[in-house]
Amino acid sequence: MLSRRLFSSLAATAALAFTLGLSMPAAPAHAETPIKFTLDWKFEGPAAGFLLALDKGYFKAEGLDVTIDSGNGSVEAIPRVATGAYQMGFGDINSVIKFLDEDASQKVKAVYMVYERPTFAVVGRKALGITEDPKSLEGKKLGAPPPDGAFAQWKAFKQVAGIDDSKITIESIGFPVREPMLAKGDVDAVFGFAFSVILNLKAQGVPADDIATILMAEHGLNLYGNSVLVNTDFAEANPEAVKGFLKALAKGFADAVANPAEGVAAVLKRNETLNSDIELERLGMANAMNIKTPYVVENGMGGVDMARLSASIETLKLSMGLKGNVTAERVFDASYLPAKEERMLP
Repeated sequence: MLSRRLFSSLAATAALAFTLGLSMPAAPAHAETPIKFTLDWKFEGPAAGFLLALDKGYFKAEGLDVTIDSGNGSVEAIPRVATGAYQMGFGDINSVIKFLDEDASQKVKAVYMVYERPTFAVVGRKALGITEDPKSLEGKKLGAPPPDGAFAQWKAFKQVAGIDDSKITIESIGFPVREPMLAKGDVDAVFGFAFSVILNLKAQGVPADDIATILMAEHGLNLYGNSVLVNTDFAEANPEAVKGFLKALAKGFADAVANPAEGVAAVLKRNETLNSDIELERLGMANAMNIKTPYVVENGMGGVDMARLSASIETLKLSMGLKGNVTAERVFDASYLPAKEERMLP
């Protein structure tokens, strides 16, 4: 049994604690909002902005608990977000347009443009008869990974570039064998993101002067590229979390532009098999071609010109057979963007 003195002492302590509990405010809860984010592809140089925002605590400072997973193509990221398997992700906005045109009730929209100029390309070898002229693709065999964002634009591209595809053979291939097949000459050219295919070909031993790159954006395809996507149910329930994510991301991409080597180090932490020099070159290409474009230098990263986005939808209507069920306002929501001054790149 407790002695009377000990019991009295415990009672007094409990009373004091109770009194202090009433007089002092409760400790604030610091529960962080969890966000699962899917990339479009593997951990490579262009993912540096996302990873720096995570590693440098920018997401955490916004009250977010973010996890970032690799992806399997910029088209596949879309259903991952739409189904809620991931709250946010990184995917091709043109494929989002197609996705929503087929079913406007799908729970996904774009909220932050990353590749203001798309990196869609057909890359071939000069030794196999491919030049930078799209017409050189006629009569050739092209390798196409079905989930690839560049291949998703083939119908649009061949129309605006005036390509006769009657003698072109399209061979469905997987991402892992894309560059090896081109290096061996099993196909004459492949679809892909320019900065990925070019550097992967170099890694396969293909000389730089044998690589011919046809950038779709330089041959009539005036579209946007990959953007940050959000599940619409999540965004409606957690608007401040989405705003905080984009604010943190803007800092991460600014850092990746200012210090690419730091960005590549963040990538190599996730994929030690990569070559740091190759990833530094890959990130530099993405920054120069797709991210820090003249429009972004003037207007800041993340936003879009809605008139241009509307025009791109019209282009996709003609070339991809869209039904006309989607508008630019349904596809892209600028309401979560940070202020312009917070989105400027160094």
